[in-house]
Amino acid sequence: MIRLVFLGPPGAGKGTQAQRIAQEYGIPHISTGDILRNAVKEGTELGKLAKSYMDKGELVPDEVIIGIIRERLSQPDVKEKGFILDGFPRTLPQAEALDELLKELSMPLDRVVYLNVDDEEIVKRLLARGRADDTEEVIRNRLKVYREQTAPLIDYYSEKCILVEIYGVGDIGEITGKIKESVGLEG
Repeated sequence: MIRLVFLGPPGAGKGTQAQRIAQEYGIPHISTGDILRNAVKEGTELGKLAKSYMDKGELVPDEVIIGIIRERLSQPDVKEKGFILDGFPRTLPQAEALDELLKELSMPLDRVVYLNVDDEEIVKRLLARGRADDTEEVIRNRLKVYREQTAPLIDYYSEKCILVEIYGVGDIGEITGKIKESVGLEG
């Protein structure tokens, strides 16, 4: 069983890498982005609320996200196989809330994988995927929000000695290999 968090700017490849490792090892991949996009698509109250923030490139409020995560981490597949969190936590208060939640559930984090990718590469990648909410202005705002609110988590997890930094540019398979080696899944 392994419990991981994937951290990095939007478009760094967190989802791609988390999915690859989750599939290979049968670990539940918990993507807050997917959960939120599904809620938006289904037009739920949470979805409508989330969409109003997402359309501006802002973060969805903590209490909404933490509630979703609490529910998901309490499910049997997570208790049995661990998890890969992708897109959460994004702020120090969320990281602290996650620490408390994991303590409650007796599920300590094993590693935090930080995919480091520079801004210009991020803008190029996100514009190329062609989502309606991925305009250059929104992307640059998301990067600004990331630097202000999420980047401090790099120090937070580094101080806990569970952060591994991977350069997230290059061959997808090679990046996956580096991640697997750094978190003890192979090597």
